[in-house]
Amino acid sequence: MSRALILATILSLTANIAWAHDPIFGMGPHVLFKQGVETSIEIDSKKSTEKQEFIPALQLTYGITGSWSAGIEIPYAFKQRYTENSQGFGDINIFTKYRFWRKDSLGLQQSAAILLKIKTDSGDINEFPALGTGTTDGILGLAYGYEGRTWYRWASLRYRHNGTNRAGLQRGNKILLDLVAGVRTNLTSYTEADTVWLLELNGEFSEATNLNGYDLANTGGQQWFLSPGIFWTKRNFAIKAGVQIPITENLNGDQNQDDYRAKLVFEWHP
Repeated sequence: MSRALILATILSLTANIAWAHDPIFGMGPHVLFKQGVETSIEIDSKKSTEKQEFIPALQLTYGITGSWSAGIEIPYAFKQRYTENSQGFGDINIFTKYRFWRKDSLGLQQSAAILLKIKTDSGDINEFPALGTGTTDGILGLAYGYEGRTWYRWASLRYRHNGTNRAGLQRGNKILLDLVAGVRTNLTSYTEADTVWLLELNGEFSEATNLNGYDLANTGGQQWFLSPGIFWTKRNFAIKAGVQIPITENLNGDQNQDDYRAKLVFEWHP
């Protein structure tokens, strides 16, 4: 094997590791390699005046091809509202992502992908607070990523359509917009630990909740969050952590805004 081919192989391997990144709260275009398996534990938490949630979830992802991945997410929820507490399995999610465009150059990869995610009606709705929503919901998303050795940029747009429960209640559909920047301040080799610092701007635009054809007051509106975070990797293990800080809101009527949202993710693949 020639020196040039050896060098190209090493660069390709280290670049693929460096590019295996996605935002914390937004959506990225990253997919697994063919027949790759990724196991992750994702912990979501949020707090507002009325309620608090802590939801760890097991996520399994499989690379069907080098551009197409699919997986399942199984959450276990701990919820508190006022003085009431409940815990148990929440709504299971199934998802698939297809990367339809990719452009590689030296030390840089640009790509775009589409996502389909289905939240099943599988959580317990008889608890208070309810562990599930009682609906089947769908999310369709589009993501772009610019991933270099030093700088990262992502943008994504998602639309969430919420189903109607047995009582005729439909939570408002949502549009989610995410703009993300990342920087690697210290260039490292494959064998060394690697850190990327992230800053996200997350926007949520919600329609009013509908009950039997009538929009409900004090529902719907828009919120924006500024979200600092970190992505730390070492070989095939990664940790992502971030917090969403509300910076502006325009909610309809009298609604409680989240005090914060936070996420911690542990990822591993062989």
